[in-house]
Amino acid sequence: MSTTIDFRYLSEADMIQAGVTNMADCIATMEEMFLLLHSGDYRMAGPNSDSHGAMVTFPENSPFPTMPKPTADRRFMAMPGYLGGDFHVAGMKWYGSNVANRDKGLPRSILMFVLNDADTGAPLAFMSANLLSAYRTGAIPGVGARHLAKADARVVGIQGPGVMARTSLSAFVAVRPTIDTLNIKGRSAQGVQNFVDWVKTSFPSIVTINVVDSTEEVVRGADIVTFCTSTPTGNPDEYPPLKREWLSPGAFAAMPAACCMDDGLNAPEVRKVLDNIRLYEAWYEEVPKPAHCHIPLLGVQLMDSCAEGRVEHAALEDLGAIVAGDSSGRRNDEEIIVMSVGGMPVEDIAWAAKLYRNAVANDIGTTLNLWDQPALG
Repeated sequence: MSTTIDFRYLSEADMIQAGVTNMADCIATMEEMFLLLHSGDYRMAGPNSDSHGAMVTFPENSPFPTMPKPTADRRFMAMPGYLGGDFHVAGMKWYGSNVANRDKGLPRSILMFVLNDADTGAPLAFMSANLLSAYRTGAIPGVGARHLAKADARVVGIQGPGVMARTSLSAFVAVRPTIDTLNIKGRSAQGVQNFVDWVKTSFPSIVTINVVDSTEEVVRGADIVTFCTSTPTGNPDEYPPLKREWLSPGAFAAMPAACCMDDGLNAPEVRKVLDNIRLYEAWYEEVPKPAHCHIPLLGVQLMDSCAEGRVEHAALEDLGAIVAGDSSGRRNDEEIIVMSVGGMPVEDIAWAAKLYRNAVANDIGTTLNLWDQPALG
């Protein structure tokens, strides 16, 4: 047998050619992933095999002058996993993040992904992962909207007009083409205008765009709501609020970023969906309590609420079970549904595997040699 190992390098341009920006395909791939997640044919890191990943953070005061400072979103992270079924590959997303990158004209996070053969462990591909991550992140709210938003949803409310907002809106439109109205709030007038210009070009079917000044105006009257803001952790009172009184009957809120919901949303008639309950259980074991002070996601807040007796753990629903048909999707046009989006390595693995196979089939990218004969074989 040959001992030669070649792998494929895919630049960002190669990834675009391979289809990374095809949101409809990404949503379909995420649904395949959720079926495997629900069946258990996957592994991630941590004691319960459901950890988000391993993060390197930095101390407030270090005796080493060159050590990075713990500014907002300053970290390095590895997100490994294995996904079975027709994917049957392992992989890991690795990234460094620094909010000050924006001052240099760079994205906050710079990401790469390695895809591995699940048998030998050999690398199959090393690929640019900013678009990979952005599209799989937006696709998860899209999967949620397909099953949990009203069939005739028209109005979307978005806080935070960045990359995550673009991919989330793309996913919402892909599954609910009836959308024709947008409420948008951002920190800067220029950021909002850039987003509005992009919406007008990308989705001419969205004929009404309301630039609003408050989170309440984002939420009120919206059929689908999402918060996509980058927010410092520590004090949940400073996270973007989500209040029961603001949400219209039948509203669906998909939250991939910081959020603090009020006590009204703890009510049992409000459905609470998590993209993977075990992911939040793993997070809850990994950080000090209350966990919402350290991880600002809605699902982590719900873990705190369960521990404090304000929400029954049995009331939490799993998106994988809904996609698989073992739990119901939207039941009527009146129920309010909130969904937490945490982000998982298996999402990156699923989309990376699809794109790698597209690249191989269409000879996209650059083939690199690891070795013909291993020196230490």
